[in-house]
Amino acid sequence: MGISQYIKEIGRGKDGARALSREQAADLLGQVLDGQVTDLEIGGFCLAMRIKGETPQEMAGFLDAIHQRLQRVPAGDKPVVVLPSYNGARKLPVLTPLLALLLAREGMPVLVHGTPTESTRVFASEVLLALGIPAQTTVQPIAPGTAQFVPTEVLLPALKRLLDVRRAVGLRNPAHSLVKIMNPCAGRSLIVSSYTHPEYAVSMAHTFEQIGADALLLRGTEGEVVADARRMPQMDGFLAGQRTLLQETQSGTLASVPDLPRTVDAAVTAAYIQDVLAGEQPVPAPIARQVEHILHLASQITITP
Repeated sequence: MGISQYIKEIGRGKDGARALSREQAADLLGQVLDGQVTDLEIGGFCLAMRIKGETPQEMAGFLDAIHQRLQRVPAGDKPVVVLPSYNGARKLPVLTPLLALLLAREGMPVLVHGTPTESTRVFASEVLLALGIPAQTTVQPIAPGTAQFVPTEVLLPALKRLLDVRRAVGLRNPAHSLVKIMNPCAGRSLIVSSYTHPEYAVSMAHTFEQIGADALLLRGTEGEVVADARRMPQMDGFLAGQRTLLQETQSGTLASVPDLPRTVDAAVTAAYIQDVLAGEQPVPAPIARQVEHILHLASQITITP
């Protein structure tokens, strides 16, 4: 076994590298996740892909390998809304928990999954804990009207280890995109995904089309999947891979901005979220619109055979 033959293909530099087929990509990542390769090979794979960039076909193959190994969360009569949370708060409060609880209030089962990928940010898991929602230690069904946080290592420990390679080499690898588009549910679900740079918007959209996903894609807040509370972002919906523009980007000068917490502290963010849920603070308009689009997409999944 080994992945040296694949590294030879993808490691020839930006102009000389060749894309892998979906089957080759699945085999490569499967070996990485199964611990069949050396740390040196993993480093070579991560650096080669960072230079070359992933094709939608490769991403689909990587997802095949992940989906074959995930501990799947059971889905019931309603599609589970899946909120990946891996970036955390840097300058703005992380409001992914607010999005999760607004959706749960509408009767949706909501799965938030993630793991800290940096040491200097505040993560959704910390805010959720401050709200009385601790991390799950096992995979369990999610009841409609509730939100759960499941750490990545519970879903697939090897995927967490691949994410942690960033701490050693200082660069992202395909795992950082894969966790934002993978489906950790056994059954119907809606993946809410975000990007930070325009090139990822294109590649992630093409991947959703390639795998026939049900998803909502937007430019989130500092990499989180929640809409920027200050300005409406573009949102695209996918049903069985068919793409539809749901929301255009807000242009022009902002007339006003919401009264957000002045710090990213988890306790302060949690208190703000509680005020919003209690009606003491308004739901930021972009997040309210995002909730509407998610509910609309989810209703289409429900009626799709």
